[in-house]
Amino acid sequence: MKSSFLSLVLVGCTIFFSCSSSLSTSGNHRGTAGSGTIPSTLQATSPSAANVSEERLQRIDNIIQQAIEKREVAGAIGFIARNGKIVYNKSFGHADIPTQTALKTDHIFRIASQTKAITSVAVMMLFEEGKFLLDDRISKYIPAFAKPQVLDQYNAADTTFTTKPAKREITIRDLLTHTAGLQYAVIGGEPWTAIYSKAKIYAGFEASSDSLSWSVDRLAKLPLAHNPGEKFTYGLSTDVLGRLVEVASGLPLDRFFEERIFKPLGMTDTYFYLPQEKHSRLVTVHRQGANRTLTTYEGTGSVSADYPKRGGVYLSGGAGLSSTISDYAAFLQMLLNGGTYNGTRLLSRRSVELMTSNHIGDLFVGSDKFGLGFQVTTKQTELKLGMTEGAYKWGGYFGTTYWVDPKENIIALLYTQHSSLRSDVQDKFTASVYQVLND
Repeated sequence: MKSSFLSLVLVGCTIFFSCSSSLSTSGNHRGTAGSGTIPSTLQATSPSAANVSEERLQRIDNIIQQAIEKREVAGAIGFIARNGKIVYNKSFGHADIPTQTALKTDHIFRIASQTKAITSVAVMMLFEEGKFLLDDRISKYIPAFAKPQVLDQYNAADTTFTTKPAKREITIRDLLTHTAGLQYAVIGGEPWTAIYSKAKIYAGFEASSDSLSWSVDRLAKLPLAHNPGEKFTYGLSTDVLGRLVEVASGLPLDRFFEERIFKPLGMTDTYFYLPQEKHSRLVTVHRQGANRTLTTYEGTGSVSADYPKRGGVYLSGGAGLSSTISDYAAFLQMLLNGGTYNGTRLLSRRSVELMTSNHIGDLFVGSDKFGLGFQVTTKQTELKLGMTEGAYKWGGYFGTTYWVDPKENIIALLYTQHSSLRSDVQDKFTASVYQVLND
C-alpha cells in the first residue's frame, strides 16, 4: 500500500485550453529557451513559434492513446506550454467508462496533493507580508503544537503507545519541507493508521464535518514519527500550514485562496467542494480490475470518491482541492513567470526561487531534493528522463502530475483519474516533452 501510494503522490518518486488571463511581460524568467518575446497572455500558438516540433508532438498522442487502448487509463489530458505559449492541449478517452462520456479539456479533476503547492504559495505570500518567519515555531501561531512528543513504543495489540519529548519544536520551514515528523495514516502503515484513525485524523479527501482548526489541534497532540528536521516524511504538514494561513490572515482557507490566489489568476473552476452546477464536470475515478477491465472506484474506508460533491467544512490544505488543467496551468505559469500573472504580483521572484531551492540538505526524496512545497530535480533525475536539473514538480493521489522547468521555460501537466495508476504513461509523457524541443 505504501509504495503504490507514493508512486501516485511523489512525482518521480509518487493537462487544454485557451486562456485569456494576462501574464506579466516583465516576469523575470530564469530560462532563455525558445525565441521571441514572452506574450502578455497565455495563449495557443503554433508549435514552431515556441521552437517545438509539431511532428514530434504527435508522438505524445500515440503514447496516451496506447495507454488507453491497453486499458491502463480511462482517459487523459496532456498540456504543454513553452515561453507562455500553449503548444499542446488535448484530451483523450473517457471521463466516465459506464456512460462512455468523452473526456474534455474543461473537465474537473480531484487534484489532491497538488493542493499543497497552492497552500505553500499562500504561506509565502504571508511570509512576504511579515506575518511570520520561516524558522518560527508553529506553536507561536497554533499553541497546541507546544512541547511535541515523538513516538517511542507502540503496542499493536491494543494500539496504545508511549512517547518521549522531541528534541525541538516544529518550525514553519519543517512543515513546508515535510521534515516535521507528521505522517499520513494511509502511507505510514502501522502504527499510524491506528493512531490517526483512533483520533479521527484523516487524509484530507473526506467531506468531513470537523473543522480545520479542531482537526489540527487534535493532530498536534499526537506523537511525531521522528524529531523535527531529521527525515523527510510525507504527511499532514501542509494541512497544518492551511491552518497557519487562517490564523495569520484572519480568513478561512477557502476565502484566502479565492480572494488572494484564484481571482487574480482567473482560476474559476477550483474549489474544495464543487458547486452543484459543476458536479457534472467532475471526472469519475476509475480502477483497474481483473483482465485490465476499468471500473468505477467508489472509495475505501472513510474516503468516498464523491467527496468534492458532498460538501463539508474541513479545508485540507494538503489534499482537498479539485480543479481543471487550465486553472492549474495558470497557477504554474505564475510561478514560472517569477510570481506575476494577470497584471498582479502574488510573490516576489526571490520567493519563487527560495521555494524551488533545496531546503532539506543531505536528505533525499527518491533521487531528488525538496524545497518549500516542491520536489526539486537533481542531475540524477535529469539523466533518467531528461527533465532539467532544477525543475520542480509534484502530483496528486488520483493520477495527476505537473512540473515547471525554468531553464526551458516549460510548464507541463498530465491528468488521469485512477485509484491506483498502473502505467508508465507519466514517465513516457515526461520524456516525450523534451524530445519535441527544436532548439
